[in-house]
Amino acid sequence: MFAIVTIAGQQFKVEEGQEIFVHQLEAAEGDSLSFDQVLLVERDGQTSVGTPVLNAAKVNATVVSGHVKGDKVIIFKKKRRKGYRLKKGHRQHFTKLKIDSIVA
Repeated sequence: MFAIVTIAGQQFKVEEGQEIFVHQLEAAEGDSLSFDQVLLVERDGQTSVGTPVLNAAKVNATVVSGHVKGDKVIIFKKKRRKGYRLKKGHRQHFTKLKIDSIVA
């Protein structure tokens, strides 16, 4: 059984027991969250597709670790023969979730 759910503006394909990284949410470690923007649910070969969301479906998750940083991304800009170089870095903040149940 899996579901496609919208979390923090992004769509994820989730299964029960799976751990995923999403953009940082305002939740502490150990908090229980529930997401109701479920777009699709597949159970035993039966697929339910929402228009745009399924009203009775819900995904329950628990916050495993609240504030995790991703890998560093280097942004390097250069204009040849002008002496212009710019180097910046960025690390995205993530929240790690564990999918507890999919209710359809």
